[in-house]
Amino acid sequence: MAVRQERKSRIVSVVFPAMLVAALIGCWLGLAPLGAATTERVVTDYHTGLAISGFDPVAYFTNSKAAVGRPDLEFRFAGATWWFHNEGNRAEFMAHPEVYLPSFGGYDPMALTRGVAVPGHPEVWLIIRQRLYLFRKPETRDAFAADSDEFITAAERRWPDVLRTLVP
Repeated sequence: MAVRQERKSRIVSVVFPAMLVAALIGCWLGLAPLGAATTERVVTDYHTGLAISGFDPVAYFTNSKAAVGRPDLEFRFAGATWWFHNEGNRAEFMAHPEVYLPSFGGYDPMALTRGVAVPGHPEVWLIIRQRLYLFRKPETRDAFAADSDEFITAAERRWPDVLRTLVP
């Protein structure tokens, strides 16, 4: 029992300060708080383990479009396999995954506001406040865009409860 408690103390003393530093750096850089957007379960294909159907998460930011990645340029992170369009995008993701991970793990934030986990489609997306959001349908994306602050707040409020319902 004492060994287990000591191990737990060591983990907390290493992990918590690292999380605090990451949050402080994000605030200092003017990024949105990391919270649910980057630290939670990512939508992956059950059979392949691919995140966001193999689309390059960095390309949304650098090319302003959804681009399919290449299987020879993959990287494992957050329990998923990520594909990238080019080596530069892979290197950028490896250096700063918290910037490029889809918010809410790629689940549609509009569905989250209703307490439901619905995977977003990688070709229906928006970048709001330097965060990537994926949506199931263009209609939900458009509604979200009309009042993103309200919907982000509502999705963040519901996300912890929805996350507990997801099967690991």
